[in-house]
Amino acid sequence: MFDKINSPVEKLNYSPFSNLFVKRDDLIDPFISGNKWRKLKYILAKAQEAGRNHLVTFGGTYSNHLVATAAAAARTGLKATAFVRGEAVNNEMLMLCRLFGMELIFTNRESYRNKEELFRNYFADDSEAYFIDEGGASPEAATGCAEIIDELPAIYDHIFCAAGTGTTAAGLLAGIQKHELETHLHVVSALKGGSFLTDEINSITPVSDHLHLHTEYHFGGYAKTTSELISFIQNFTRQTGLLIDPVYTGKMFYAITDLQQKGILHQDDRILAIHTGGLLGMFGMKDKF
Repeated sequence: MFDKINSPVEKLNYSPFSNLFVKRDDLIDPFISGNKWRKLKYILAKAQEAGRNHLVTFGGTYSNHLVATAAAAARTGLKATAFVRGEAVNNEMLMLCRLFGMELIFTNRESYRNKEELFRNYFADDSEAYFIDEGGASPEAATGCAEIIDELPAIYDHIFCAAGTGTTAAGLLAGIQKHELETHLHVVSALKGGSFLTDEINSITPVSDHLHLHTEYHFGGYAKTTSELISFIQNFTRQTGLLIDPVYTGKMFYAITDLQQKGILHQDDRILAIHTGGLLGMFGMKDKF
């Protein structure tokens, strides 16, 4: 299932840019989408090498990571359980998780904060259970994301990605350093107060001058949005035909547009945006559109 897959790089017709490209990781798989596929690739390999056949992970009620883990487990013959943050609900995402065979354990927010303790309380005696952090955050996940750089058909002046845990960014930075590129990596935080991402990235890949962290495009915080962002997404999608979401990629493309208007990016710069997928999560904001 996790054989090498090269997602295409496409040029966007998006004024005023003349060299704006997008790495279409959203096309890798409808359920194990984008960076989720790349993150799980080596996590599952490590679990199977350790003889563990029960994946245990964590997420919110509209988590793309939960759907991806459920689908990956089903395709590889593994069992999957998720601790879901908050009270018991049913929605489109959790329906998919259940269809793929994932068991859901709804957990109050206080207990959810200590994920390792939750894991021990439920699965300390399960020798086949394998802990996967929320969003798949891990060095193995970063290794998978680093392969994005290996696949690129050209060298770019700037690469952009959205960030929640910083794992994808750490992988991209490692890939840039591996190939000794002069490319600038721009990381757009989807969370309010995202300055902590520098330390998260540095814990996996040593931070260098290639990294530029943008913390001003969170639009209120994780899974938060504004009418300005929604309007931008609608106009962008109508102009380009590329679907983007309000949690991650919408904020990233807004940042690219704003930085060009401020003169930080130039019309002729070769810019690559990483489309990290996760479009199913838009169901959680359907009332915004």
